[in-house]
Amino acid sequence: MNSKVTLLNQYWTDIYFHLHYPHKEKISHQVVRILQLVDKQEDIGINEIASYIQVSHNTASEHAKRMIEKGYVLKGRDPLDERKVILYLTDLGKEVLNRNTSLDEDKLEQVLNKLDNDEKYIVEQALKILSERAKQCM
Repeated sequence: MNSKVTLLNQYWTDIYFHLHYPHKEKISHQVVRILQLVDKQEDIGINEIASYIQVSHNTASEHAKRMIEKGYVLKGRDPLDERKVILYLTDLGKEVLNRNTSLDEDKLEQVLNKLDNDEKYIVEQALKILSERAKQCM
């Protein structure tokens, strides 16, 4: 593996380890991945979940059912194909997703306040570029 890639991964895991929110919910990694999928992509149904987390349709359906019961997602019908169920994040689902994937904004602000304006700009631009290129990988 490229040493730059390894180094960037180490930086990322260090940042997340030190700056993530405390986890309040007992939530599986698969559920977090499903919440991310519903948040980042449009028109996500059971088939897309099954494909994304590489499980059977029945397993994906059970995940969705439990997430609906917990109040993380709502289901609706695809306006173009009434047979297809589409999942939507609830406000609670958005909060749970944020706490389980985002950096704690207070901690991040403390770190950013220690940077000068040039450093802040460099960090922002670097993350912006990585974000844009990552979106092109899908």
